[in-house]
Order: sequence, then structure tokens, then C-alpha cells
Amino acid sequence: MFTGIVEELGEITAVENLGDASRFRLRGPVVTEGAKHGDSIAVNGVCLTVVDHEGDEFTADVMAETLKRSSLGALTVGSRVNLERPTAVGARLGGHIVQGHVDGTGTVLERTPSEHWEIVKISLPADLARYVVEKGSITVDGISLTVVEAGADHFTVSLIPTTLDLTTLGHKQPGAPVNLEVDIIAKYVERLLGAERGADGRKTAGEGADGQDTAGQGADGQDTAGQGADGQDTAGEGATR
Repeated sequence: MFTGIVEELGEITAVENLGDASRFRLRGPVVTEGAKHGDSIAVNGVCLTVVDHEGDEFTADVMAETLKRSSLGALTVGSRVNLERPTAVGARLGGHIVQGHVDGTGTVLERTPSEHWEIVKISLPADLARYVVEKGSITVDGISLTVVEAGADHFTVSLIPTTLDLTTLGHKQPGAPVNLEVDIIAKYVERLLGAERGADGRKTAGEGADGQDTAGQGADGQDTAGQGADGQDTAGEGATR
């Protein structure tokens, strides 16, 4: 698991076409410190596995599915990339929960500079729009960001000088692709709510034959959960109240 706090700007030093996959060699002095075969490193928000490393460089294989779903296929030698190692158990969660599983790609639409920050507008695939809300979190190229405005087909983020200086979003211009990962919690909530409904879309959990909610109700339809014989609430109370 990652948190979307980029540790350094790395660089692609070699790209090898393997037919149904690609092998990248990347330079990143910070993330390669102590790295070993099998470790995970997020590259522009995509969780990749270290194949080997030497000095301040490491290699990682990228399968066809990842190339198709993310913007990694557009990377070439010299491309700058955001790098982050997984968060350690017990460490501070500086951003939000990031899996490194890209949901889709967006495109930088426009940049509006200000004196101390910059507003960036990014296109949003229709199938991801429902997971993006104002003041919620979204991962863009591996960066944990707060949504300023959430539209039907776009969203905006406000970038502080640190983000502009230390990540790829500091120099990506309109037309550039970016990887997007929406909040995993939103997707789980949607899945769980969907499981409570039948094929016709009606709520089924806690319903009787007539479709009425019967959870915690007696024969007369009154709520009986946590009540005594006198109808008083007894849940969590002792005999003496």
C-alpha cells in the first residue's frame, strides 16, 4: 500500500520491448536504497515489482494489461516519473490509501497559474466520475490530491509549490496523459450497497415477503429491537437502568 506522497522524481533510462510486455530501467537513488528483488515501487502511481537493481537503478516488467490501462506505455528514455516506496506498518498516512492499481487515464486539459499555487483541470472517464467528489481524494500519477471541483467529465486540483517542484505535474502541459486511481473505499461501498439489492434493483436485505423492512420489528410492524415489555429502550442498559 502507498499513500500518494511522492519520494522523488526518477528517470527512465532504458525501455525494452518484450512483445506482450515491456521492461523499464529506472533511476531513483532514494527508492533503490535497500531495494531487493520482489519489492514494490510505485511508478507514476502504478505498483511495479523490482526485478533487479544495481546502484541507483532498478528494472521492472510491465505487462500488457498495465500498458493498456495506464499511461506507462507512453514513457520513453529520459521521461521523468514519480516514485514512491510502500508505506511501512505504523508509519504516518501522509496522503490517503493508494493501492497502485490504476483505474484509468485522464488528460491534462488546462493549467491556471496563481501567485502561490496552480489549478490544473484534468479529464475524467465517465465510468470513474461517480467516485470523485469535491474535497475527496484522488491519485494522479501517484500523487495524493484533494479534488477542488468535480464535474461530470473532469475535475480540478490545486497544486502547491512543493507538488509543482517535486512531481511530474509541475511540467505536464495540456494534452499530457495522467494515471488516475479513485478512492478504493468508494468502490467497496458501491459494491456492498449493490449486494443488498436484488436483480430488480430493490432492497432485499431485511425485507419481508411484502417488501417491507422487517429487521427489528414485531408482528405489528413496530420497532422492537432493544426494547423491553414497556416499550422502553433497554439496549445496552442494566436491570436498574
